Amino acid sequence: MAESRGLGISQRMRPQSLTPLFAQTTSLPGIGPRLGKLVEKLAGPLVVDLLWHLPFAIIDRRNAPELSGARAGEVATLTVTVDEHLVPHSPRQPYRVWCSDETGRLCLTYFNGREDYLKKLLPVGEVRVVSGRVELYQGEVQITHPDHVVPLDQRDQILRVEPVYGLTAGLTQRPLQKAIAAAVERAPDLQEWQDAAFVARNRWAGWKSSLARAHAPTEEADLAPLHPARARLAFDELLASQLAIALVRHHNRTLSGRATKGDRRLHKAALGALPFELTASQKGAVEEIATDMAKAERMIRLLQGDVGSGKTLVAFLAMLIAVEAGAQAALMAPTELLARQHYATIAPLAEATGVRLALLTGRDSQKQKKETMRGLADGSIGLVVGTHALLQEEVEFADLALAVVDEQHRFGVHQRMALPSKGHAVDLLVMTATPIPRTLMLAAYGDLDVSKLTEKPAGRLPIDTRTLPLERLGDVVQGVGRMIATDARVYWVCPLIEESEEVDLANVEERFQLLSKRFPGKVGLLHGRLKSAEREATMAAFADGRLSILVATTVIEVGVDVPAATVMVIEHAERFGLAQLHQLRGRVGRGAGKSSCLLLYAQPLGETAKARLAIMRDTEDGFRIAEEDLRLRGAGELLGTRQSGLPDMRLADLAAHAELLQAARDDARLVIDRDPDLKSERGAALRTLLYLFRRDDAVRTLRAG
Repeated sequence: MAESRGLGISQRMRPQSLTPLFAQTTSLPGIGPRLGKLVEKLAGPLVVDLLWHLPFAIIDRRNAPELSGARAGEVATLTVTVDEHLVPHSPRQPYRVWCSDETGRLCLTYFNGREDYLKKLLPVGEVRVVSGRVELYQGEVQITHPDHVVPLDQRDQILRVEPVYGLTAGLTQRPLQKAIAAAVERAPDLQEWQDAAFVARNRWAGWKSSLARAHAPTEEADLAPLHPARARLAFDELLASQLAIALVRHHNRTLSGRATKGDRRLHKAALGALPFELTASQKGAVEEIATDMAKAERMIRLLQGDVGSGKTLVAFLAMLIAVEAGAQAALMAPTELLARQHYATIAPLAEATGVRLALLTGRDSQKQKKETMRGLADGSIGLVVGTHALLQEEVEFADLALAVVDEQHRFGVHQRMALPSKGHAVDLLVMTATPIPRTLMLAAYGDLDVSKLTEKPAGRLPIDTRTLPLERLGDVVQGVGRMIATDARVYWVCPLIEESEEVDLANVEERFQLLSKRFPGKVGLLHGRLKSAEREATMAAFADGRLSILVATTVIEVGVDVPAATVMVIEHAERFGLAQLHQLRGRVGRGAGKSSCLLLYAQPLGETAKARLAIMRDTEDGFRIAEEDLRLRGAGELLGTRQSGLPDMRLADLAAHAELLQAARDDARLVIDRDPDLKSERGAALRTLLYLFRRDDAVRTLRAG
């Protein structure tokens, strides 16, 4: 937690007022060890986690007719007298309790009902208030397993409008509702951390009142993301997130940095060795990085490139700046295969510039490793590409000035932090091939400096994208046969590894068997359950042409360039998100030849799936696709993929609350400009907010890029 202490935010300093919220959920009434595990799985281990678990629906129990007025399909709260119990002769028969009022009869039906329990719950001759969904069975009014049964004098225990929460297997509404109500009760009165004028303008209540209101909806409109109570809580969460980002940014700017300036001689030599010109966005990105590196403060920049946009080349040109300045640069990739690919791309250019380049992976021979480590330590190796092997303690640099981390979300926080720590005031460039919508970018990184690569290198042809129903599978297999006869290589992607009884989707093993029979010796299989050595060997065989067809799951989404791969077949394309489809399609079209992508879908298609497939046909612009994905699926589902490394928002809906996000960002920047140490009265309240949303822990993550 050293980083946190540097920002004046340490766990030991958490305000005492928050202590009740940071107790285990098992401290709440009705939540023992068994339910505690289920609640933890659903929402988290602490009381505060339950505060953010908002209801998604309501059950209106205000309908209280006489039995003659009870309508099938409606939820009704009925006052009845218990007449008799009909105990079943067989466990397979239901237990029935007959009740009545002056206007009619009601049958309460229980499957697997316990006689002793039900006779105690519903004593004959007593009046009971019963609430549940009304059914008609053989002309009689019936409620199966009523939600509530209470004596008349306890009628008020039945909420007139009941919140409905998301559940996990083994957990029911009643204990969860009770626990959440107790958690809300524990919420302390806290000093207002929002700007008073902003709160007044939006007609928001305080956070505690808003919290209570959000958990006690009385109508459907109360569940809307822009309802004042929910909007207030969403803004609290967004402000906590943006403030954490702003604090980190401010902190990084105060750290000692170094100005790394090049003379462009190596840059010119590298460009002279290229058989093509840089795109306009590549040139722009290189200039932005060069300007940042020349400043006396540390660079933390995100290079966001669409698939096939030439990020590696931009990274290499940035690394040359470090060498021109008499220092070193390192590029770290998440897999050996990807590291070797980067090395292969860079090596001819490094040779043209006369710069010594090395590769460092876990599989290098001891002799090779020692030689590389010696060269890095004495400075004779200017550039190195590697895996997490670069992070080994024995790897030392003479003068590391730039660290480049590729597909940074695939590294742990400590790993991302470790590489820049191997030098003094190291500039950091993180790269991602996942186009992120502007709203999500702002949520994840605040105003982090971003360079975007939006164009494909010259000479790349558009990918011919078509949609076909799965009924045409036979035609597709025939077409694939014709393609591999011309030495083309084909990716074939399926959504599951093995057959599932629940979901009737194509799976890689079944498809591998089918295609192997048709094209013996030419088909490889790739999925996440294979050992990494197996995966890499299969990928290498596909890359060098020993295999013509690669049947795979989405593990190929972030993978190795195979310019000879010109066909992508995706089964059940309707089950994939847009961003994922785009990433997969980007595996082809990397050579000079014409490429195609076939999206196979199961009928009938829903409206959202139709819209998704239409967008894929219409455009290859990853940034437009990312925005459409956000619009069609919402941020929750996008963030839920855990592919992006983006923050997990519990209350904010980034599509619905985009304006609030902008306002939170502006407010956070203003706060840090005026009160960077959060020492003012409002600053103290904002510290509480950071703890409330556990952004004290996020500080380390944010600092890691």
